[in-house]
Amino acid sequence: MASSSTWTTKQNKLFENALAIYDKDTPDRWQNLARAVGGKTVDEVKRHYEMLVEDVKQIEAGQIPLPDYKKAGGSNKGYNFMDEEQRLKGLRLGEA
Repeated sequence: MASSSTWTTKQNKLFENALAIYDKDTPDRWQNLARAVGGKTVDEVKRHYEMLVEDVKQIEAGQIPLPDYKKAGGSNKGYNFMDEEQRLKGLRLGEA
């Protein structure tokens, strides 16, 4: 299967959506995730997941500041902190 170490925005979104479907107890989880993303091997999907989990841990430990999502003029339109918090909790719950 053709693969690349670079992940597109679309592949990242497909990966995140698939994580919500295939939790740690799903049989053949990594194969399902790779299939959902497309163009990635099982090993690439596992590495990508491990990097994502490490990023979350570093953010939670305060080692990486959260991006400033404020728009010009102090507006926070289009970004919902609670959605992001729920997504991060979902990643922690799905840890391998």
